[in-house]
Amino acid sequence: MRVGIFGGTFDPVHYGHLLLAEQCREQCQLDQIWFLPAGVPPHKVARTQAAPRARGEMLELALAGHEAFRVDDRELHRTTPCFTVETLRELRQESPENELFFLMGADSLRDFPTWREPRAIVELAQIAVVNRQAEQIASARDALSSLLGPDLLPRIHSVTIPLIDLSSSDIRQRVRAGQSIRFMTPRAVECYIAGQALYRDPVS
Repeated sequence: MRVGIFGGTFDPVHYGHLLLAEQCREQCQLDQIWFLPAGVPPHKVARTQAAPRARGEMLELALAGHEAFRVDDRELHRTTPCFTVETLRELRQESPENELFFLMGADSLRDFPTWREPRAIVELAQIAVVNRQAEQIASARDALSSLLGPDLLPRIHSVTIPLIDLSSSDIRQRVRAGQSIRFMTPRAVECYIAGQALYRDPVS
């Protein structure tokens, strides 16, 4: 299978995440998208607010009914930072027949040289870079040419998606302020957030 790997904190998951995944599925001709919520993300160690279990359950609610989407919760059970290259190696070892595509935003691509073993990541999985403007992806891709070289650079692909200005941090702020988050995240996730009283208290 051609499998897209979509990592993130998903704190909480919202329609921007789902649109990104669906556009990558279609434009890269992927059979499945596996959402990997991070337990302890290396770049956001102190920033997750909902517990790992809650973030995983919200994802399950959001993806229900989409046959091509599934949750892989392996990173939620880790107590140390999760590095992309380590998870991709696990996935490759478990299912060597799968062709992996790692999904990321153009902003992450700019920071990619600072990630652990970036060349190994591109060797393990092709990269689907998402932005609303393809020329920005091309610019970031060109900046990586010296790091990756001519053999790996073709493994970076651009995916352009429609404009949708949503962020998990804004949703958390709106919940804290008592404002509506209707139509920003699936209704089941909205109800879960309310029922579990998530994001109500300021971060200490």
